[in-house]
Amino acid sequence: MNRLAIFDCDGTLVDGQANICLAMEACFAEAGLPQPTRDRTRRIVGLSLVEAMESLLPDAKPDVHRALADGYKRAYQGLRARGLAIEPLYDGIADLLADLETDGWLLGIATGKSDRGLAICLDHHGLAHHFCTLQTADRHPSKPHPSMVETALADAGADSARSMMIGDTSYDMIMAKQAGVMAVGVAWGYHPPEELLAAGADIIVHAPRDIAALMKVAA
Repeated sequence: MNRLAIFDCDGTLVDGQANICLAMEACFAEAGLPQPTRDRTRRIVGLSLVEAMESLLPDAKPDVHRALADGYKRAYQGLRARGLAIEPLYDGIADLLADLETDGWLLGIATGKSDRGLAICLDHHGLAHHFCTLQTADRHPSKPHPSMVETALADAGADSARSMMIGDTSYDMIMAKQAGVMAVGVAWGYHPPEELLAAGADIIVHAPRDIAALMKVAA
């Protein structure tokens, strides 16, 4: 069977934290609620929007969570319309993806982004052609539910024992372990390495080139 490398997006492939924080602050302000600190916002990156709002406001009612999620979407779209939604690639990611394809790996994404948000991000960076499976919050339960990884494996005809989930949050690591794939934590994202290890990470990498080296060994 095939081997599949599944990547998270925000905090792993691209650095979108400034945009996420701005949109979160805007939607809370629109709702007349105290804005979360940027540290609290960074903690929920990776969750689907409604679940993120539940985490930030656990005592609020479900309709408040849904309204905030809708407000976040509007705020983010507003940033994008004004040309402010910049999500730079982390250094070395473009070369990493090309090298993994050359080495025979299939590539996928499992992200809390929407289908539209992911498509815009990948098209902007010219990366869409690298991926054979794209799993988003539009079609799955929020991380750390294993649905995204399980569907990606099925799409790619991949063996879980030969596949990996690469991400920057504890949600990614828990999702990986529940789906039976290797959990690779990246040190440049939104959760610190000690939290990734506590969540089940099999290994922590500190630069994209470390992922390439790891996968050569795994091959």
